[in-house]
Amino acid sequence: MDVLLDPFTYPFFVKGLIVATMAGGLCGLIGVFITLRGMSYIGHGLSHAIFGGFAASSIIAVNYYLGAGLWGLASALAINSVTKRRRIGADAAIGVITTASFALGVALLKFYGAKGPSFDAALFGSVLGITYTDMWILAGVFLFAGLVVFLNYRSLLFATFDPDVADVSGVRVARVDALLMLVLSMSILATLTVIGVTLVAATLVVPAVVARMLTNRFSRMLVLSTIIGATCGFVGMYLSYHLDVPSGTTIVLTGAAVFGAVMLITGGRRLQRAGQLDTHTA
Repeated sequence: MDVLLDPFTYPFFVKGLIVATMAGGLCGLIGVFITLRGMSYIGHGLSHAIFGGFAASSIIAVNYYLGAGLWGLASALAINSVTKRRRIGADAAIGVITTASFALGVALLKFYGAKGPSFDAALFGSVLGITYTDMWILAGVFLFAGLVVFLNYRSLLFATFDPDVADVSGVRVARVDALLMLVLSMSILATLTVIGVTLVAATLVVPAVVARMLTNRFSRMLVLSTIIGATCGFVGMYLSYHLDVPSGTTIVLTGAAVFGAVMLITGGRRLQRAGQLDTHTA
């Protein structure tokens, strides 16, 4: 029993556990919209783009959250703009813009020296780098994301399933897309310290996919995905202490284990196209 409870005696681990739980829940919530829109790759791409801003903001002495956040948002809007105005697929636009940003971030790391962020921690997450400031920022982003979903639920729902009809019906799809990209960028930025650049995409996709296999109702999928993400964050962080591996790694592996178990139980029967979801909220 002492072995099981031993991690909770360390303040740094308790902070990490709280942040990992919130990060998992946040990614699970936002991941539903990203997954159903067929934009799973953008989570992976934006995390790489934000890494470029992460490096650049340190070089020019700008606050990390402000600099990297604006960089990520600009990258997301650039991807949308290139995709809509040119004969270039979204995957190609993401690949070019975000990979270039990531490469720039790696190149800039040589200027950090001892004062710069840990390369491994930025890539794979680290419980040791979590501060109380990180906790409050993540809590604020989680609250903001929840308010955005609550206040714009109908618009987000309509734009997710039929953006063309939504646009004709008076929904400002461009505004909704920009708002979603803002929330996604903020979510990735806030969870970067615990999950890492290379693994955050999985925390966006896995909870939503598992929830999709468990329900055909959109509103229920939002709730389930948030709970699954938070649970994977909690369990993954706890396992990271005992296994002595990066927190992001164990969180993703926990999610993968949950996905495998649900797939075996359900046979993936409910993992269908987004358009076949029951979108009623009652």
